[in-house]
Amino acid sequence: MDASSLFEIFPENILYTSLLEITAVSFGMASVWFAKKENILVYPAGIISVLIYVYICFFAKLYADMGINFFYFLMSLYGWYMWTHKDKTRKSLEITRMNFSGYMLNLLAGVCIFWILRYILLNYTDSDVPVWDSFTTAVFIIGMWLMARKKIEHWAAWMIGNAVSIPLYFYKGLAFTSFQFLVFFILAVMGYVEWQRKLRARSLLPD
Repeated sequence: MDASSLFEIFPENILYTSLLEITAVSFGMASVWFAKKENILVYPAGIISVLIYVYICFFAKLYADMGINFFYFLMSLYGWYMWTHKDKTRKSLEITRMNFSGYMLNLLAGVCIFWILRYILLNYTDSDVPVWDSFTTAVFIIGMWLMARKKIEHWAAWMIGNAVSIPLYFYKGLAFTSFQFLVFFILAVMGYVEWQRKLRARSLLPD
């Protein structure tokens, strides 16, 4: 598909965007904005968005993404608990970095999730984008887990997943959602910068 075709299709896809997709996108954008601000509202806003996307992805034959959105729902409940739970010293979960073993474990988990999903989509579904659907799903699963643990590296996972999702959703005729992932990518960059600033500021505080 060349650039001229993209510009011709985009207005048409926007015109026929459903109210349901617009609602999901709106709450999704709000959720990422709240994540950027380290605001607990990231989770209730995200829950509304992902439940709508479970429905949308089923009819778009994006089965892995349908599954990831249901996983988002479960992880949102977990993240909601983790962000509001206080330990014995009455301290809330703080932004931290992963160590080397954390990087390796999450990378290995992502690769395993990708191959499992790819096998399932190739052999048990009629998906026409099994590789890309599996890739974005694996990346987002790791990103969601890291966000629930307030690891700053979760923003890198969002950047990668969002970058791939922009053309993927456009190809599936979900132009408004494709635009959402473009906004998500920009917000992920901004979120990383803001969390980096908070992490640096905290490291300068006296114990």
